[in-house]
Amino acid sequence: MAISEGDKIPSVTLMRFGEKGPEKVTTAEIFDNKKVVVFAVPGAFTPTCSQAHLPGYVVHADKIRARGVDTIVCLSVNDAFVMKAWGEAANADDLLMLADGNGEFTDAIGLNMDASAFGMGQLRSQRYAMIVDNGVITKLAVEAPMKFEVSNAESILAAL
Repeated sequence: MAISEGDKIPSVTLMRFGEKGPEKVTTAEIFDNKKVVVFAVPGAFTPTCSQAHLPGYVVHADKIRARGVDTIVCLSVNDAFVMKAWGEAANADDLLMLADGNGEFTDAIGLNMDASAFGMGQLRSQRYAMIVDNGVITKLAVEAPMKFEVSNAESILAAL
């Protein structure tokens, strides 16, 4: 069953690319005592993700932060090397590019999907965005399959 508004973010370890390479980061480090916007994509460098989803958050990062958001997270079931390269390619310097390489976070919140029909594997993330306040989800916007309407930066900015 998928996580919903009012639920607490599960305790999971993710990966980010630090100064010395890939490093572990816990959900407690990311979410505790912070207001965080998370948007997740099925895959880095994929068309909608690269042409609309990530760029929207890059463009609107300052406006989102102005609404009291401490961190903007882009999450994908990819590895830290891919997330670093994608962030660099998209000039996403102001975003935290998180790798859920094993799909543990995605699976724990129940927003996984089978993308094997597209050659992307059986465990990928659905497209969604959420607002998390001190580890509790206050807004969750999950896209219908093959849609991009409710998880874009503009919709989340309006919800803040």
